[in-house]
Amino acid sequence: MSKIHATAADALAGLLRDDMTVAAGGFGLCGIPEHIIEAIKASGVKGLTVVSNNCGVDGFGLGKLLEGGQIRKMVSSYVGENKLFAELYLSGKLELEFTPQGTLAERMRAGGAGIAGFYTKTGVGTIAAEGKETREFDGEKYVLERGIVCDLAIVKATVGDHEGNLVYRKTTRNFNPLAAMCGRVTVAEVEELVDAGEIDPDAVHTPGIFVQRIVKGEHFEKRIEQRTVRKPA
Repeated sequence: MSKIHATAADALAGLLRDDMTVAAGGFGLCGIPEHIIEAIKASGVKGLTVVSNNCGVDGFGLGKLLEGGQIRKMVSSYVGENKLFAELYLSGKLELEFTPQGTLAERMRAGGAGIAGFYTKTGVGTIAAEGKETREFDGEKYVLERGIVCDLAIVKATVGDHEGNLVYRKTTRNFNPLAAMCGRVTVAEVEELVDAGEIDPDAVHTPGIFVQRIVKGEHFEKRIEQRTVRKPA
């Protein structure tokens, strides 16, 4: 059965429902699955718990799902570029599970690897450890963090083949491989689609076993959150 779908909406068919968990690849606006996010917005699905390092910006990326009131809870490590996010959180309309960035990455990797939980020193003695089990190893305190497994993962890759093997370009190789691992079903959006066997096996970042559906995107905006340029000499 082919993994290739003509549109993002087709790739998501039968997968979306209210109150589901979604892991989203990308780092800020870099490497986000733009077209899949648009298709989720168009579906009108609500009550989502979204696992992503942040929630995009106002009016773009995951920020579009915030605007539609489709996200109930975010599991994130950074939320500083989205005014609507702050407004919703401070007014009690959006739940937030704030997680240190390295811990978030490892929670997603662990969930994808079938590891239920792990101990880390990160966050010990801070609000990030409140309500969590702590243990002492070799005289040092560690906090138990749970692996994350989501109903759906959405990722974006530079190149993908018909078997679902994915290659990410530079910074886009951020949370995308981790998100792809932790979804029970993973839908990948790619810039270039090639035949199976065209990608050097040693260059594959996400093996096709983690990817169930693929769509080739068109006309990526690839916005930058904050553009900083050198002043003319």
